[in-house]
Amino acid sequence: MRTQLDRWLVSHGAELVALRRDLHAHPELSKHEQGTTAKIAALLEAAGLKPRLLPTGNGIICDIPGDPAGPVVALRADMDALPIQDAKDVPYKSTVDGVCHACGHDVHTTVALGAGLALAEMGGLRGTVRLVFQPAEEVFDGGAPDMIDAGALDGVSRIFAVHCDPRIAAGLVGIRVGPLTASADSIRVTLAGPGGHTARPYLTADVVEAIGRVVTEVPALLGRRTDPRSGVSLVFGAIHAGQAANTIPQAAYALGTVRILDHDAWSSAPTLISQLVHEVVAPTRATADITYTRGVPPVVNEPGATGILAEAARAGLGADAVVGTPQSMGGEDFSWYLEHVPGSMARLGVGRPGEQLDLHQGTFDVDERAIATGVRLLAHTAVAALAG
Repeated sequence: MRTQLDRWLVSHGAELVALRRDLHAHPELSKHEQGTTAKIAALLEAAGLKPRLLPTGNGIICDIPGDPAGPVVALRADMDALPIQDAKDVPYKSTVDGVCHACGHDVHTTVALGAGLALAEMGGLRGTVRLVFQPAEEVFDGGAPDMIDAGALDGVSRIFAVHCDPRIAAGLVGIRVGPLTASADSIRVTLAGPGGHTARPYLTADVVEAIGRVVTEVPALLGRRTDPRSGVSLVFGAIHAGQAANTIPQAAYALGTVRILDHDAWSSAPTLISQLVHEVVAPTRATADITYTRGVPPVVNEPGATGILAEAARAGLGADAVVGTPQSMGGEDFSWYLEHVPGSMARLGVGRPGEQLDLHQGTFDVDERAIATGVRLLAHTAVAALAG
């Protein structure tokens, strides 16, 4: 298989790079990926496959048939871009003002398509490989639930994915058993009081002082009410209260994110954080309203699936290509699939020599040799999972 893939990539590698550049030049925001979907669907149809689109036209489920008695293994890719200005001076720079593939989803889409087309051409699969091209990974609750509702996981035994990582050199893949990313939820704390004069705060509820307590004391208390191994992080990124220097306002609010590595701690977080907010606010006489919005659970790589992924990486890329990877406090809606079936996500090294880039920056770019690495990884993983 390794030799077959090498030959396929020699014939089609340049086409994959060109596709990635085209996607990069024409990015689409979350829930608006119709153009990307149409391009990928056309390429699948040209290969004789039968892609099925979401009713909204911005997602694809496509089976690569093999032995009908065999299992179904899914390969997932996300397609959306970010509301970030592309700051690179490259021929494939984004042509859409304020929108950029700054997280590598153009690479994810290209890699999954390449793996699928290669497997379809080689044939002889011991089961079915399902390609899942999803929208809206970058927004809270993500596009994964829509794909699941549309049947993306029907009959699936395992699911796999890659995520670009500029900290890892191209040609390498990072693999980890257990928690890979954190949950990502959002919280809004709104405090209310009668308002008043700053000369007489004792006659009212000072919501400015109270919101200050919330943003400092609640995160600190979380560290004493949760197991530190669960990696609970509450960080507030926005606070608003009042207009005038001599007036205590009637309302104040703070917006923040909650990120957690442990699934059990994630399940109990809304109740615990709400309780802590009320405890902190109670002495101030303000009233508190908490809106806790679920985003995505943590990605927890299942040991069996991760073992398949690691062995496939060694078989397809060589033992030296597999490296460890740390946990990340970033969120990833691949986790929704793992709520239903076992699976694993690998970090695809895209680091460019001499550069220290990060995701979600307008300067983000990849070493395009990583595309062939990703195709080899996903193709070998799918075949190994069907055999296992």
